[in-house]
Order: sequence, then C-alpha cells, then structure tokens
Amino acid sequence: MALTNNDIMKKLRVAHKLRDDEIVAICKLVDFNVTKSEINAIYRNPEHAKFMECGDQFLRNFLNGLIIHLRGPMPEKAKKPKATD
Repeated sequence: MALTNNDIMKKLRVAHKLRDDEIVAICKLVDFNVTKSEINAIYRNPEHAKFMECGDQFLRNFLNGLIIHLRGPMPEKAKKPKATD
C-alpha cells in the first residue's frame, strides 16, 4: 500500500514532535495560511465526516516551511558582476 500525503504528514508530525500551533507557524514561514481545524481534519480517520485529504500544495508548502524552521532562511546569493566587452 502506497503512502498518502496524509500518512506522510502524520509521520512528520510524530518524528518532529510537532503540535498544531507549531504546524500553523511553520506554514506561515512560507506565507501559507492554514487553520488548526484544517490540520485536525488532515489527521482524522478517512471514514470520519470531517476528514480532509492532504493535497500536494499543502504538503509542499509544509515541507518548504519545515526546511526553513529547521535550517533557517536561505542566505542571499552573491550577485555576479556583468561581463563587459
């Protein structure tokens, strides 16, 4: 059986010992607004009435925010001077 995005989110939450408010803050690092209710819906049983499938966009934004959370923001690249002839 293949892992779903919901399964990946559950595993990341446990591995990094994240609470709902921390997940909200991580998503805000990449300007992705999510509520605690949406996060809880992702972790529900698929048969539950309020279950929400974790989409690719949600997972991608969370992973990008998690990188910033763990490593810090990416440093600015030095600009190369233009070659003149």
